[in-house]
Amino acid sequence: MAGVSVAAEWQLLYNRYYRKPELYQMEWKQVDLTRNKIACAPFGGPIAVIRDDAKIVQLYAESALRKLRIFTSSGRLTAETVWRNPGGRLIGMSWTDDLTLACITQDGTVYSYNIHAELLGTFSLGKECFENSVVECLFWGNGVVCITEAFEILAVPDFKMPKTVKLADCSLEELPHCMAVIEPQYTKSGDVEVLLGVGDHVLLVDEDGVQPLADGIGPLQKMVLSRKGEFVASFTHDGRLLVMSSDFSKEFIDYTCESALPPDQLAWCGSDTVLLYWDDMLLMVGPYDEPVRYIYDDPVILIPECDGVRILSNTNMEFLHRVPDSTVSIFQIGSTSPPALLYDALEHFDRRSAKAVENLRLIRTSLPEAVESCIDAAGYEFDISQQRTLLRAASYGQTFSSHFRRDSIREMCQMLRVLNDVRHVDVGIPLSLQQYKLLTPSVLINRLINAHKHLLALRISEYLGLSQEVVIMHWTCTKISASTAIPDATLLQILLDKLKICKGISYAAVAAHADKSGRRKLAAMLVEHEPRSSKQIPLLLSIGEENSALVKATESGDTDLVYLVMFHIWKKRPPLEFFSTIQARPLARDLFVKYARCYKHEFLKDFFLSTGQLQEVAYLLWKESWELAKDPRAKGSSLGPRIKLIEKASNLFAESKEHMFESKAAEEHAKLLRIQRELEVSTKQAIFLDSSVSDTIRTCIVLGNHRAANKVRAEFKVSDKRWYWLKCFALATIRDWDALEKFSKEKRPPIGYRPFVEACVDAGEKDEALKYVPKLSDPRERAEAYAKIGMAKEAADAASQSKDGELLGRLRQSFSQNAGGSSIFDTLRDRLTFQSLS
Repeated sequence: MAGVSVAAEWQLLYNRYYRKPELYQMEWKQVDLTRNKIACAPFGGPIAVIRDDAKIVQLYAESALRKLRIFTSSGRLTAETVWRNPGGRLIGMSWTDDLTLACITQDGTVYSYNIHAELLGTFSLGKECFENSVVECLFWGNGVVCITEAFEILAVPDFKMPKTVKLADCSLEELPHCMAVIEPQYTKSGDVEVLLGVGDHVLLVDEDGVQPLADGIGPLQKMVLSRKGEFVASFTHDGRLLVMSSDFSKEFIDYTCESALPPDQLAWCGSDTVLLYWDDMLLMVGPYDEPVRYIYDDPVILIPECDGVRILSNTNMEFLHRVPDSTVSIFQIGSTSPPALLYDALEHFDRRSAKAVENLRLIRTSLPEAVESCIDAAGYEFDISQQRTLLRAASYGQTFSSHFRRDSIREMCQMLRVLNDVRHVDVGIPLSLQQYKLLTPSVLINRLINAHKHLLALRISEYLGLSQEVVIMHWTCTKISASTAIPDATLLQILLDKLKICKGISYAAVAAHADKSGRRKLAAMLVEHEPRSSKQIPLLLSIGEENSALVKATESGDTDLVYLVMFHIWKKRPPLEFFSTIQARPLARDLFVKYARCYKHEFLKDFFLSTGQLQEVAYLLWKESWELAKDPRAKGSSLGPRIKLIEKASNLFAESKEHMFESKAAEEHAKLLRIQRELEVSTKQAIFLDSSVSDTIRTCIVLGNHRAANKVRAEFKVSDKRWYWLKCFALATIRDWDALEKFSKEKRPPIGYRPFVEACVDAGEKDEALKYVPKLSDPRERAEAYAKIGMAKEAADAASQSKDGELLGRLRQSFSQNAGGSSIFDTLRDRLTFQSLS
C-alpha cells in the first residue's frame, strides 16, 4: 500500500515521527559550503555565499576576486557583485526580516545589500569597534550583538534605526566560550539581553547590568535559544546536551553524547527537539528515548524554521520536521483510524471495489473528522501527487457527510496552489503550510515582487483577491529603471497597458519614480494621466512643469492648489515673467491680488503698473496714507509722506477720464490735510487732522476762529445751506446766543429758522428758541416747535391753522401727561371733525 512506502521514510523519536523530504537538488555548481561563508534567510528565503577569507582554499578555476553571490533556496544564481573588502575581514553576515543582507567587517562597518546584491548603505558600530576589532557577532531578526577584542559587547537592536547600544561591562579577561541572544520582544525589559558562557557559569548581560546564572553548570561550549526564547539548549565541556528554561531554573533534557567535542552547529527543530551536527553526523535529541542519527558525507548547514529545520548541503536541500498528527493517523503502518480508512476507501473506489462502501460504513459517525484530517494532511505534503490524492479522499468523504464545513477543501486547494507555485525550482521558496500562515500572503507577495517575480505575484494577488496595485506599481518602477534604451513614447504605452489593470492607481507616484530615474519627459507624460489634482500638481512642479501645473490647478478650482503653484512660480521666476504668467489666468490673478493686498503692497503695485492698472496703484497709495495715519509711532512725522502719497494717487487717477472724480477727491484730501496741519500749528491743538471739512469748520467756530472757518468754507466751496447748519449748531454748542441771533439776522437764512429752534432746544434753552419760533412760516413747523418747548395753547393755535388731523394726534400724544394740554387738542380735533362732516 501507498501508506507503507510513505511511513517507511519516517524516523521515530519516542512517540513522535519525523521525516526529512528532499526539497531541491541544488542547481548551483562548485559551491563548497566549507570554503564559503553562508547566510540563509528563513521562510525559504535567499542564500548569500562569499568565499571565507579566514581559510586558505584552492581556487580551482575561480577568479581570485571575491564575489558576493545570491542564490534562491533551489541554488539558482540571481545576483552577484564583487566584494571589495574595504573594512577588513568579514566577521559575519545574515538576512534581516525584510531580506536585507547585513555584513559586518572587522572594523565594525555594517554593509547592507538587497537581494539583487546592490549596496543599500553602510553605517559604523562606533569607534569602539574601529579601535578594537570585532571578533564575533551574533545576529537575530533585525539586530546583532558584537564582541570586540577589548571584550566590549555592543548591540544594534534594529537595523532599520541603526543605533549602537553598549551593554554593561562584564569585566571579561578572555572571550566567552559561547553566546546567545534573547530578542527584545521576549524580554521583560523590552531590551536585548545576552547570555554568555563564561567559566563554569552563565552571565545575563543587558544595558543596565550583569547577572550571574547557573553557577557550576559549565563550561558551556555551545548555546542556542528556542525560537520564542523560552528554552536554552547548551553543550557542556564534558559532552552533555542540556535543555533548560532560559533563566536556567528548570532542566528538561540532560543527554550525554558519544563525543565530548563540541558540535559544529546546534539548532532547534521546532520546539520539541534539538539538532547537533558534527562533521559527518546529525543527531536529533528529544526529551525521551534514544536520539535519531542521520549520516552525511557532505557538509551541511542547518537553517531553523518555525516548524523544523532546513538542511542545506552542497548538492541538495531537505526539510526535517515532525510528521503532523493527521498524516500519522493516515499513513502509520497498520493504522485503522477513520482518516486511514477514508484514504483506503478512495483506493478501493478507484479499483471499483465494494470494500470502499464497507470502509465508509465503518467510519460513518467519524466521517467529518476523517475528512478534516485528510485536508490537513494534504496541507503538510510537499509532493503534489500526494496532495491531490489526499484532497480527493477528503472530497470523496465529503460526499457522504452532511455535517462538514464545505469551504475547507476550497481554502486548502487555494493555499496549496500558491505554495506549489512558489516552491517551484524556478522560484525557489520552499514554504511549508505553517510558515506560509506565519509569513502571511501579503508578505510573500512583497518578497516575490522584490525578487522581480511580478507576473507570479500578480497572478497570486488576483487569485487570492488581494490588491494588485502594489505589484503593478513595483513592476512599473522596475520597468522604468531597467528600460533605459526604450523611447519614452513606447515605454509610456507599455506602462499604461499595465497600469489600467488597477483602478485608482497613483500615476503621480509612477511619474515621480520616472523623474528620479532621470526621465523627466516620461514623467510629464505619465502625470497627465493622474486624475487627482492634489497628486498631479505637486509632481508637475517638481519636474519643472509650472505652466501645466497652473493650468491644472485653475481648472480644478481648488484655491489651495492654485496658491501652491502660484507661490512656487513666484519664488522661481522674475517679477515681470511671474506677472505675465498669472495675468492670463483670472483665478490665479485674483487670488494673487487678494493675498498681496494683505501682505505684499509693493509687489502688488509693481503688478498693477506692469498691467497698466494705474487707478489700482492709486487706490493702494491712498490706502497706504491711511495706514500711516493709524500708526501711533509715526503720528507726528507721517503727514508729509501721507500728503505725497495722496498727491501721487491724484496724479495717477488723473491719467484716466473715468477716474477724474477720484483724482479731484484725492487732491482736495491733500489740501484739507495741509489746512488742518496749519490750524493745529496756529491753535496749538492736535484736534484737526483727519476730520472732515464740516468738522473742521465746526471746530474753528467753536474755538472762535471765524476767519479760519470762512477760509475753509471758501477753499472747499461749502454751500450756504451747509454753512448755516454748521455755524448755527456750532454757536449753540458754545452757547453764544447773541452771536447766534446776530447770525440769524444777517440775511434770511437759506435753511430757514427751524435749525435755530432745534439748536436752542437741543441746548436746553427754550427761551432762546422762542425768539425764532414765530419766524417759522409753516404752521406745522411752528406747531411742532411750540410743542417741543411745552407751549400747548400756542402749539394748538398753530396746528389749527394747518387743519391737519394727523398733526393734532401727534401733538396730543406729546402732551398726554398734561391733562389741560390734552383737552385743548381734543377740543380742537372735535371742531375740525365737525367742520369736515358739515
